[in-house]
Amino acid sequence: MTLSSDLEMSDQFVPPLLQTALEHLDAGFQEFLKDAQAQKELHGILLEFAGRPTPLTFAKNLSRKWGGTVYLKREDLLHGGAHKLNNALGQCYLAKRMGFDSIIAETGAGQHGVATAMAGAKLGLKVVVFQGKKDVERQRANALRMRLFGADLRPVEEGSGTLKEAVNAAFRHWVATCQNTAYCLGSIVGPKPYPGIVRHFQKIIGSEARAQFLATTQQLPNGIFACVGGGSNAAGIYSGFLDDSFVKFYGCEAAGAASLSHGSWGVLHGMKTLLLQTENGQIAKTKSVSAGLDYPGVGPWLAGLKEEGRLKPLAISDDDCLAALMELAQEEGILSALESAHALAGAKQHLAHFPGQKIVINISGRGDKDLDILFAKGMGAQ
Repeated sequence: MTLSSDLEMSDQFVPPLLQTALEHLDAGFQEFLKDAQAQKELHGILLEFAGRPTPLTFAKNLSRKWGGTVYLKREDLLHGGAHKLNNALGQCYLAKRMGFDSIIAETGAGQHGVATAMAGAKLGLKVVVFQGKKDVERQRANALRMRLFGADLRPVEEGSGTLKEAVNAAFRHWVATCQNTAYCLGSIVGPKPYPGIVRHFQKIIGSEARAQFLATTQQLPNGIFACVGGGSNAAGIYSGFLDDSFVKFYGCEAAGAASLSHGSWGVLHGMKTLLLQTENGQIAKTKSVSAGLDYPGVGPWLAGLKEEGRLKPLAISDDDCLAALMELAQEEGILSALESAHALAGAKQHLAHFPGQKIVINISGRGDKDLDILFAKGMGAQ
């Protein structure tokens, strides 16, 4: 067993009460995996409600400008505008199958909160979402969407008011309600079995992308680029190419929250992984123009891939992220999320050093949610 899979299945750093809840969740998930009819039903929902499969788009103009062959996996075209719905539908379906009628979730940029709210509405579940106050303000369109879908959105005012505090609040609420409430965790973070569950529900991205690339080019790409906060979209697309050892993985982080690039081993939110820490072992503050990447840790599976040398981290500045977003919009007519723009910037930098390569960039979400931020920075002004 590799380091990455060892870490994904690592012990739970949680109170005994949550250990019982996690064991119950794991048992329910294992039963789901044995039930072909349940998996067929969920797949049907992904097709007719979520809009899978998403296309693989050849970026002709960027390919010409950047000196490579660039394909975009279009998770921005999934219902709701991001890859998060794959996992939210999966976990909410699992929760309903296990007899729960209430769901809690955390969210940073708001896409997981929106996805959970949509999945809850679709499946008839009550949804409570915790989001940092700062993120509620800078992602107000998603805050409104959550409420329109019937979710109880609870802003978290403590600390920096970003994703870390939202996760803290969600875990505290779950400790008090875990006997009758399921926690729909949005990324491949947290204690076992969450990293494995989330990666399972997101691996459809990579399975589709691999088949689509082969059908289009009759070969496999040189590299896969994805943004990394917690890392669910990255884990999803990497999983499709895991057995293709010559396909390289690139994880594009916010420079102000680059735990893969600069982190050290520690424990946070029930998992052992790479974290940004101070000299005294405290969790360090992070900063990013992107709310979804503003997190001081990374999923343990990705940390393992990095330690094995399979995943190369790239720290992307806010300026490079914004420039890549504008370039995609003006060259290809596609507005990506700020999170996804980190992957675009990383791919552009890579092709400058390795021209001619064939690559896939995971466009994990669309940028409608970021318009306020973009206009505040003067982008789009004539």
